[in-house]
Amino acid sequence: MPADPPHRATKPLRSMSSPPSGGPGVSAVEVRRSARRRRTVSAYREGDRTVVLIPARMSEAEERRWVTVMLDKLAAQESKRVLGDAELVERAARLSELYLDGKARPDSVRWVTNQNTRWGSCTPAEGSIRLSHRLQGMPEYVVDYVLVHELAHLLVPGHGPRFWRLLEAYPRTERARGYLEGVVAADRLPHSPPARGE
Repeated sequence: MPADPPHRATKPLRSMSSPPSGGPGVSAVEVRRSARRRRTVSAYREGDRTVVLIPARMSEAEERRWVTVMLDKLAAQESKRVLGDAELVERAARLSELYLDGKARPDSVRWVTNQNTRWGSCTPAEGSIRLSHRLQGMPEYVVDYVLVHELAHLLVPGHGPRFWRLLEAYPRTERARGYLEGVVAADRLPHSPPARGE
């Protein structure tokens, strides 16, 4: 799905403050209609929002359906891409600005392969955050949640009320926690025994 460069729409732009319920979720979705577009629909990220380009003739119902489809496609593409350590540091800084008033400033953020029972950890004295490699390939909002969680620990040790108040700023906290709980529960399910001859 190639991303189209921004262009002028022939009709007024309509922005949605949040994605359709159940979609992968970004802070805002902007739908741009174009009379030049006949059948194609495309989408790309632009800062903190997603721009979806659709033909002008589409109905409201078709628009809603295509926005959901394109958000799912973008999320799937992004989840396959693994951020490098330098990108993790940049992402953590951005998340700190967005949700913690920029107060949490890690010196390092990196992937590690020795955390199989925790999703992330931090050492406030060193300003370091480590993320489990098991998060790689999970939806972006889940990785962001773990980053915000560890950033909050740079400010508040433990999981007391003050800590959870900080996490309330991240709008996908409950959904991300549910996702991670589902992963843990799935890992605990008994595996079927192999069929005879395997």
